[in-house]
Amino acid sequence: MKVFSIYLVLGMAFLMLSCKSGSVEKPEPFEKGEFKEWAQTPPMGWNSWDCYGPTVRENEVKANADYMAEHLKEFGWEYIVVDIRWFVENSKAGGYNQDNPDYVIDEYGRYLPAENRFPSAVDGRGFKDLADYVHGKGLKFGIHIMRGVPVIAVEKKMPIKGTDGITADQIYSTDLQCKWLRDNFTILDKPGAQEYYNSIFDLYAEWGVDFVKVDDLSRPYHQREVEMIRNAIDQCGRSMVLSTSPGATPLDAADHVKEHANMWRMVDDVWDQWHHIIHLMEVAQGWYPYIGAGTWPDCDMIPLGRLSIRGERGDDRMTRLTEDEQYSLMSFFTIFRSPLMFGGDLPSNDEFTLSLLTNREVLKMHKESTGVKQLFQKDGKLAVTSSNGKTGEIYLALFNVSDNQQTFEVAVNTETIGVSDSAIVTNLWTGEHLESVKDGVFSQTLDKHSSVLVKFSKTN
Repeated sequence: MKVFSIYLVLGMAFLMLSCKSGSVEKPEPFEKGEFKEWAQTPPMGWNSWDCYGPTVRENEVKANADYMAEHLKEFGWEYIVVDIRWFVENSKAGGYNQDNPDYVIDEYGRYLPAENRFPSAVDGRGFKDLADYVHGKGLKFGIHIMRGVPVIAVEKKMPIKGTDGITADQIYSTDLQCKWLRDNFTILDKPGAQEYYNSIFDLYAEWGVDFVKVDDLSRPYHQREVEMIRNAIDQCGRSMVLSTSPGATPLDAADHVKEHANMWRMVDDVWDQWHHIIHLMEVAQGWYPYIGAGTWPDCDMIPLGRLSIRGERGDDRMTRLTEDEQYSLMSFFTIFRSPLMFGGDLPSNDEFTLSLLTNREVLKMHKESTGVKQLFQKDGKLAVTSSNGKTGEIYLALFNVSDNQQTFEVAVNTETIGVSDSAIVTNLWTGEHLESVKDGVFSQTLDKHSSVLVKFSKTN
């Protein structure tokens, strides 16, 4: 009896401590602008979209996390992101099941992971266990959501958590509903709207989410919903990188988006076709001035390695880009300092694909360089430069982007980038020393769709 009493007292004490901690469990909200501290260098990770579309399963997420922890973590790769429609039980490859989707949703109109695809979500646990698994690997966990309030929550007039009787049907509009996926309605700026966004991000904070990609925000640019999402993240008290998607984010929204998001898409989905890369390079011309710590123009996912295992675009395949085109893609993404979100299935990587993700010199440039600017883009020739203030090195990427001419010379006047004739020139991908600058000019003869990425170092 005495032993039972001791256990009873201990149990009551634990319960009281649990209740007390529960009442203050939510951290203090962040100050305005503090979110820019969360991504001082461009985020790097894996996203399930390019290889699994809306069908990814828990075991596949874990397999990619295992690979990243073993092969990529030491190089700075850290985010594991579950992309679109993780809350639909009967998703399909090659598009979206919009005829009879089986949604999983709680009593407050908040989507929950489909348990038939994410078994650890059982008993309302959501992504908590999967996030813990990813965190246990020393990595960070992210999810994709659509902007707005679920159609099913509106139809069922579900209550909004944190309000006094406001229901989902009181905050929605059919105007500007996403044209390509009809899961959600637009949220109006009305009582209950901010509370709804607060409620879903509070839930994500409980799960341990570190990264949220929010879709259908940019075209047209939904300024008020961007602000509500930013407010919801800040009030939840957990650092979450905000990635807006897809493009094209309008350039006239640049000042607004950089004050609310950590990264934003410049174009629609980039797939493994050269014309997508060319379009990206052209659109990027307006975004160079906005590259900076905490807020990054986003080139989209990296469509390399094994794609479309159950994807939205095409059949199961290794990337259709040639090796020269893959080097050009990676050279542009890294010198531009885009976030790097690999889209292929990591465990399926071959040695060449892995080498593109683990070059220390290239990733050092990506992480440390500043002053990124385009020197020219004309006549099938593109040149981009940046510099490293820590080491005094200057970087230069030259591209042959022409479809009409197989091979030609691309040259840069090195005085314009502060490089002398005595500089040592190193190919960052191979480590090979190239011919030095001659008479104030550095030039390379490049094959169609090929490139060179170099570092200029001062002589001893």
